[in-house]
Amino acid sequence: MSEVSSTQTGRRTGKNPGPRTGLRSRQKARLRHVPVTRRVAAWIAAAAHDPSTSLKFVIGFAVAHTLLWTIILTALKSAQDIHMDVAEAYAWGQKFLLGYGKHPPLAGWVAGVWFRIFPVTDWATYALAMTVTGIGLVICWLIAVRVVDHRRAMFSVAMLALYPVFTFKGFKYNPDLLQLVTLPLFVLAYLNAFEKRDVRSGIWLGLAAALALMTKYWVLTMIGAVGLAALIHPDRMRFLRSPAPWVAFVACFVGMLPHLWWLKQADFLPLIYADDVYGGRTFGTTLRLASVYLAHNIGLLLIPVAFAAIGLAWKLQWWKSIRRKGLAREFMDSVKRPWMRGPNPGVYLTQARNIWIIQIIVGLLPPIAAVVFGIYMKTDWGISLFFLVPLALVAIPALRVTQMALIRLMVMWLGFTLIMLLVSPIIAAQTVRRDGDAGVPFTPKSEFALQLTEAWRARFNTRWAVVAGTTEIGEPLTFYSPDHPAPFTPREIWASGLTSLEEAMRLGFIGICDSRDNLIHVCEKWMNDTVPNAERVDLTSRRYFHGKAGPAVKWKIWIKGPEKPDDDEK
Repeated sequence: MSEVSSTQTGRRTGKNPGPRTGLRSRQKARLRHVPVTRRVAAWIAAAAHDPSTSLKFVIGFAVAHTLLWTIILTALKSAQDIHMDVAEAYAWGQKFLLGYGKHPPLAGWVAGVWFRIFPVTDWATYALAMTVTGIGLVICWLIAVRVVDHRRAMFSVAMLALYPVFTFKGFKYNPDLLQLVTLPLFVLAYLNAFEKRDVRSGIWLGLAAALALMTKYWVLTMIGAVGLAALIHPDRMRFLRSPAPWVAFVACFVGMLPHLWWLKQADFLPLIYADDVYGGRTFGTTLRLASVYLAHNIGLLLIPVAFAAIGLAWKLQWWKSIRRKGLAREFMDSVKRPWMRGPNPGVYLTQARNIWIIQIIVGLLPPIAAVVFGIYMKTDWGISLFFLVPLALVAIPALRVTQMALIRLMVMWLGFTLIMLLVSPIIAAQTVRRDGDAGVPFTPKSEFALQLTEAWRARFNTRWAVVAGTTEIGEPLTFYSPDHPAPFTPREIWASGLTSLEEAMRLGFIGICDSRDNLIHVCEKWMNDTVPNAERVDLTSRRYFHGKAGPAVKWKIWIKGPEKPDDDEK
């Protein structure tokens, strides 16, 4: 029996590993001298670039973005009640209707499902908004990998994560924000149909268009841009001769039939609402509003573009280059550094042309059309129209995106996010001190909702069923009251349909007029004419945040009790 060497015995027992030789030992030795940061950077670059791991990586990134920014927004808005749009979406979600007066139903359906799972609290609304943006990031990545390689795709997603629409400006869930899911889905379905050109891809394109239209009719801008892109693209005849676009028309129409039936039954209320609220402006007014719209959205886009430029042009020990070349020459060299002529295998030009055409059309035509047709152009309408800009930029063939550029951009996202995580409570407190006395967001509607709920239950010992008032008053009370009364909006012909005057009279309601409203006399007249025998109450509510008193708001209240069974018999 041969003796076992001490080295072999030591290696088995771990007490005497002996000399280490061979390739693996040398690699491990080198690895021990590599800083942890470089190892993490190498892992990120590899995970983002490898097709087998990149989808999991971008999903993990989106989840991290969602969680961190939910915490940030909850702290940042802790002194405020939720935005009226969010409360309105919650109110819609109490009933799954085919339309809600102002808009198609999808935003209400999503809110209804969400708040049947999560509690009705402020943080849950910010979680919903950030979940929408997180899903949007993943879908935008799925679009990007059809246009560029995986590294560039992740670079474009990191740019979106620094775009304020996906962070600060995305705090309020509403139909505009939900388009960050439905419109990327539509663009993805179009790129798929343009590539495959078969019946199945056409069905998916049509259903994606129907889903987008069920969010808000404003998506017709993106649908029109995609249609024009299909007509302008050099390969248009291959697509137009295939069954895909024609099947898509049929699938979209079939998918929209239930809502179209509701639209006819409702006498086209959403169109009346859009014309009454946003139409009929003068040329000077629309020109000014369109200019503000463009300036606002270009300003938001400059933030991720600036971060991306730093990541692409950054040079190690740049201060030495400035000392040697001078600031002006080093700046020019930094601008030129990421660019290189020649073919680029990381860009798929056929699909890149689609992205460029769509983004140019959807970026320029809406404000031009608004000026021509006298439409009130809101800045928030740009929330859903510029998500393709980062991809359109990184799809430029002359632009070279290195692994280190991607790492730098993701480090900037992480640094910015962690800084906001630390300072958001401080910003909230400072905002209250500066704007708390007069700012509309600090109106104490959550406290007021609890006051009214207690007053109703003390009088009738039943659930408060209906609140009557303007959208700005009624919907927040629907959200914050434990009874979640259905909102009724007097004098609005485009009411949500969640309740009616007949039901309000039968179940009883609390009518509210805000003493600061310029049209309070109109509100008071309706209340006095409709329920002249109602109990009149004046209530004042106020909020305190970190010892700072917010504005004291006086509310005029009409309490109309529920009908008794004896009243029905008479």
